[in-house]
Amino acid sequence: MKKIICTPKAPAPIGPYSQAVESNNTLYVSGQIAINPETGLLDNEDITSETVRVINNLRAILTEAGYVPEEVVKCSIFLSDMAHFETVNEIYATLFNEKTAPARETVAVLGLPKNVNVEVSLIAQK
Repeated sequence: MKKIICTPKAPAPIGPYSQAVESNNTLYVSGQIAINPETGLLDNEDITSETVRVINNLRAILTEAGYVPEEVVKCSIFLSDMAHFETVNEIYATLFNEKTAPARETVAVLGLPKNVNVEVSLIAQK
């Protein structure tokens, strides 16, 4: 059976999907972009502010679901340009301990929702 996870501390979905779904002690978190949940607006003045907002949104969803970053097993990072990799990687590292960091891929894509520069999704397991 699946459980829908929803918190006001992360942005409401902008389409027919959930912030996250838990099933069989596994949490699937939808891709997060830099939408500020308090204003509904993008925090996108630069790649740093975008990435910080994305990480904060992910952290809020993990917390709501009762998971911790050490339980994340896989992340997917989508960038508008690989030139953002170093900055995103630095901020991403604030969420994870290097010794327990999840598996990950980072890819550049042609376009992301709302023309953002970074989107991150993840899977966590108890």
